[in-house]
Amino acid sequence: MLEKLAGIDDRFRSIEDDLAKSSDDFQRVAELARERAALEPIVTAFRAYRSTADQLEQATSMAEGADAELKALAQEEIPGLRERLDGLEKRLRSLLLPRDPRDDRNVIVEIRAGTGGDEAGLFAANLFRMYSRYAEGRRWGMEVLSQNETGLGGMKEIVFLVKGKGAYSRLKYESGVHRVQRVPVTEAQGRIHTSTATVAVLAEAQEVEISIPEKDVKMDVYKSSGAGGQNVQKNSTAVRLTHLPTGMVVQCQDERSQLQNRTRAMSILRARLYEIEIERRQAEEEATRRAQVGTADRAEKIRTYNFPQSRVTDHRIGLSSHNLPAVLDGGIDIFIDELATREEAARLQAAQG
Repeated sequence: MLEKLAGIDDRFRSIEDDLAKSSDDFQRVAELARERAALEPIVTAFRAYRSTADQLEQATSMAEGADAELKALAQEEIPGLRERLDGLEKRLRSLLLPRDPRDDRNVIVEIRAGTGGDEAGLFAANLFRMYSRYAEGRRWGMEVLSQNETGLGGMKEIVFLVKGKGAYSRLKYESGVHRVQRVPVTEAQGRIHTSTATVAVLAEAQEVEISIPEKDVKMDVYKSSGAGGQNVQKNSTAVRLTHLPTGMVVQCQDERSQLQNRTRAMSILRARLYEIEIERRQAEEEATRRAQVGTADRAEKIRTYNFPQSRVTDHRIGLSSHNLPAVLDGGIDIFIDELATREEAARLQAAQG
């Protein structure tokens, strides 16, 4: 491991030397800057590790010396230095683990109302607001790609793009079935109802990664549905794309032009096909297995939002928050942090055999 880290340190120094030289090749400079940013956390930890190892070696030597005062000081320092060195070694092992290449990507999030009728639609709207507030707190951008609202302020489905560094690395844990337990506004007898909504988180894919031949896509156009009056589109701007090899259907109608709706629909289709391709590769190559907490099955119930008890429970890790309003206001890091920690621990254990 130390030999590999020394090589990374050498590469980091070389990049810094190249960046210090003036250059008109802006693309090359940008590539070097990205590589430097990726290596910097590893190099920083490695240099701290080497410094601590040197201090421990010096303290150990002093502890074996004849000077009683220096010996006592060294013996006092040694336990702390060993503990710090162990911590830095664990961090370095973690930093050297292969990263999911999708982690730094933007994501397309799809929320669909499940069982529960109108109440499920209202819950889907609650989840959309929760993710909106979470993205806002991280200063990520958001853009609605497609939505199908109900008449009560709920949503049958909504698809939106979250733009920000590390968006996939955080939101990937949200895929699955979310369940809500509460008394609906329309419930006269105060009975608690259970409803669900499904969430899918897809890494945004580039055209170079997923090529979709035109012959594989059937496009239908139709008039966008609206609230009536002046809001009704007189032209056929809504787009429905059918991917013929898979039968997958994507539709968009929120934009004013047919071209904009087709572009958005293609981005959603590309992200879905990219996810299928990634899962296919991971199934074929166990060496690059997907490290997740729980299973990859999106039908798995991952979290319950219990309104009467103001409790949110993540069933994958058995963790509960008793501040439901804060969670619905975007405070989901309590779950994401623990899920990420456990995933990393599982990957470290797998890497060590």
